[in-house]
Amino acid sequence: MPIRLLASEISSQIAAGEVVERPASVVKELTENALDAGAKNISITIVDAGRTLIEVADDGRGIPAAEMELAMTRHATSKLTQSSDLFRIRTLGFRGEALASIGSISRLSLVSRTESEREGAHLNVEGGVADRVEKVGAPQGTLVRVENLFYNVPARLKFLKTDTTERRAIDALVTRYALAYPHVRFKVTDDKQVTLQTAGDGDRRAILAALYGVDVAKQMLEVMSAEEGMTLNGFVSPVSLTRSNRKEITFFVNGRWVQEISLNAALLQAYHTLLMVGRYPLAALFLDMSPEDVDVNVHPTKAEVRFRNQDRAFSFVQRSARKALLAYTPVPSVSPQLWGSRPRDEETPRRQVGIDWTIGHEEDEGRKTEVEQPSTLNLQPASLLLRLIGQIGSTYLAAEGPDGLYLIDQHAAHERVLFEKLMAQHANKSIPSQALLAAEAVTLPPQSAKALTEQLPFLNRFGFEVEEFGANTFQVRAMPILFAGGSAEAALRALVEDFEEDESPLQAELEARLAARVCKRLAVKGGQTLTPEEQRSLLNDLEACESPRTCPHGRPTMIHLSVELLERQFGRRGAR
Repeated sequence: MPIRLLASEISSQIAAGEVVERPASVVKELTENALDAGAKNISITIVDAGRTLIEVADDGRGIPAAEMELAMTRHATSKLTQSSDLFRIRTLGFRGEALASIGSISRLSLVSRTESEREGAHLNVEGGVADRVEKVGAPQGTLVRVENLFYNVPARLKFLKTDTTERRAIDALVTRYALAYPHVRFKVTDDKQVTLQTAGDGDRRAILAALYGVDVAKQMLEVMSAEEGMTLNGFVSPVSLTRSNRKEITFFVNGRWVQEISLNAALLQAYHTLLMVGRYPLAALFLDMSPEDVDVNVHPTKAEVRFRNQDRAFSFVQRSARKALLAYTPVPSVSPQLWGSRPRDEETPRRQVGIDWTIGHEEDEGRKTEVEQPSTLNLQPASLLLRLIGQIGSTYLAAEGPDGLYLIDQHAAHERVLFEKLMAQHANKSIPSQALLAAEAVTLPPQSAKALTEQLPFLNRFGFEVEEFGANTFQVRAMPILFAGGSAEAALRALVEDFEEDESPLQAELEARLAARVCKRLAVKGGQTLTPEEQRSLLNDLEACESPRTCPHGRPTMIHLSVELLERQFGRRGAR
């Protein structure tokens, strides 16, 4: 087959594939162009998760009418003049590929006016082919309308994910830039509904409150550090506020959002020994350094960077975050019980975890809050297979069985018990609810709020009474009696924080998966001391389960040490 040059439309679509992966990529490129133009107001409108329309309007410097057609040409930019400029980049964009790439795979309309011009200019581009520039009336700034994205590349269109997933990607992107540029007023409208609006007054904590709620924003710890040409500022969460994944760790380098593994590792190293395994902090950190010390031209989407001295950057981030944590984290107090003055059982406050499984309000698995109330257990005598020995490390139960010793993970066991009780009640359509004394309002980030909105019908069928209560806010009025005393906020966050981008379970599996998430969050945690009665009640309920050996997520609830194994370990029986 002879070698030939690719047609211009094919090469343009290949280049577009490197820059535009999904609707969020279009929003990113256009938002960065607006920021580079000095915009103070950026309005983003989305229809059908960006498939039908993406519109970004700003009040920046604008594009001169004489340069409008040139702006739609590949590698046309005002930000680089010579090769050495690549090593001191101070703008977000610099390759001159964004508008040309977007225009080659959509129907694009560009309207812009500079301060010095009395009239604006309008240009239509369809599939990379531009019409003539026309004069129009327009305010200063630029408006870009991207319609029918991937209309001429149907294969790419088929690979887009669900509308919910694409919307969440856009919301997550814009919220990050809203945090990085607090002096810019952002507004996002999704199908005529405003999902994000910031004041542009420079207050990052106010933006955190709009994204995560006032309670979370108040808890975030401020980081401010400077050292030899580098500065780091932003917010990190205290050790009591964590998530089950790294999705809410955000880093900006010189105003550019990056996904740099070394920076994430530095932050996690700052939390070393402070967090439980599998828990991650929230963070929005902004690192500034000399442009000569960082290379941003290493990835088609500019999402990765390379540092001239990576160890120095790693150490600076780690020490700065650790310093903030130690400055704000109080010294833990030692309980008198650890010094041999444990009160008698009848003097110890008890929590009811049997029967209705009343538990303490917990933000995460690493922290517990005792709920003091008298024990009202009504244990019925039963012929048990397991005989309780006691609790180990406030995390495991030891029990003797007919064929050896059993070590039981109390959190995994309680997950299984709650899950089977809840699913049994759901199957019988008889999940009893209990109204809260005061409705609890929960604010979520826009991307999480969209995921929860779709799951509300399932949640309400499980005995919760939840309704939308303003932008990205939900109000919980009732919870299942099975979870009485638990945290409504924890239940809602459990539904969205583990939601993976590619997760699309079958309808028959969805309710069970959501129920498992809620049970995981509301089950008793490792580190909670249970009374003997609560321990026996947990064993009793676990034995009554249909699948007592694993939690709903497949993790084992117990480990068995047979009598034969114990005899071999103690030398009573020869090793085989």
